[in-house]
Amino acid sequence: MAKKSAKKPAKKAAKKAVKKAPAKKAVKKAAKKAPAKKAVKVKKAKAPKKARKPNPALLKPYTPSAALAEVVGHNPIPRSQVVKKLWVYIKAHHLQDSKNKRMINADEKLKPIFNGHSQVSMFEMAKHLSKHLS
Repeated sequence: MAKKSAKKPAKKAAKKAVKKAPAKKAVKKAAKKAPAKKAVKVKKAKAPKKARKPNPALLKPYTPSAALAEVVGHNPIPRSQVVKKLWVYIKAHHLQDSKNKRMINADEKLKPIFNGHSQVSMFEMAKHLSKHLS
């Protein structure tokens, strides 16, 4: 009979060990509580930036009208250069309004370009320029 009694305590110990094993929920909770290791991101070396190619449509030369040619010259030039030269003229002759810097006071050369207006905003200036470029 000694043999039978020796087997029973071994089975009971195995059952207790299974009961003491942590449940799945307990394992998940423990994982949440444990500080998570942050993954270290390795930065890749950036490729050198390529120079932007200008849009060919923006470089298209326009022929200025006779009134505009008095200010910017007679040669065909891109619209951006026309605006630059016009601003150089405006600043050289102090035609920007002193109180409201957005307004441009037209002199005798600029009045035909601005359709006879004595004062034009810098935003309207682009609209008037388009009529004098072809």
